[in-house]
Amino acid sequence: MTIKMLVGMMMFALASPAAAQTASAPPLPANPTVAIETSAGPMVVEVYLDKAPVSARNFLRYVDAKRLDGVVFYRTVKPAEKFGFVQFGIQNAPAKMFPPIKHEPTTETGIKHLDGTLSLPRLAPGTARGEFTIMVGDQPSFDADPSKPGDNLGYAAFGRVVEGKDVLLKILDAPTSPTKTLGGSFKGEVPEVPVKIVSAHRIKD
Repeated sequence: MTIKMLVGMMMFALASPAAAQTASAPPLPANPTVAIETSAGPMVVEVYLDKAPVSARNFLRYVDAKRLDGVVFYRTVKPAEKFGFVQFGIQNAPAKMFPPIKHEPTTETGIKHLDGTLSLPRLAPGTARGEFTIMVGDQPSFDADPSKPGDNLGYAAFGRVVEGKDVLLKILDAPTSPTKTLGGSFKGEVPEVPVKIVSAHRIKD
């Protein structure tokens, strides 16, 4: 074997591990997107399966089982122009409920309650099921805050509206009744004519 061949083999051996280390890993699959067709128009939601897997899978479970088809946006809170939140879901209908899920605070997921963020309303941590909230405007008060006393775990954010922000604003701006309530709650926050979800389904790649 010549010296030239030996040097070439040594260089190949040294280069191979480096090449293996720098070889690009296969890309992670994109987060799923969901089309929400409403009586006010369409929206598209990206679901953060990578950052909030428990909360995201919960939402997708309701979508895939068609349990959000036909539900309404039953609550709108609008303390200022283009600011507040809207809420939709199964309204605790026993036939549509899946079991409650583990709470994923924003301190774990890193998902903040920014404009268009989807989140899970709850009572105690670990009670969230099939009710969902969408932020209009940034709302850090919904985030977990360990500096606060008591239950400081906030709400579990898990997705965002990527298309149809105009539809979201239409839902927020819909007139509310001054007298209607839901089981004695949400007075002044119940829409006169609730916007309906006609269908919710995953968008195929």
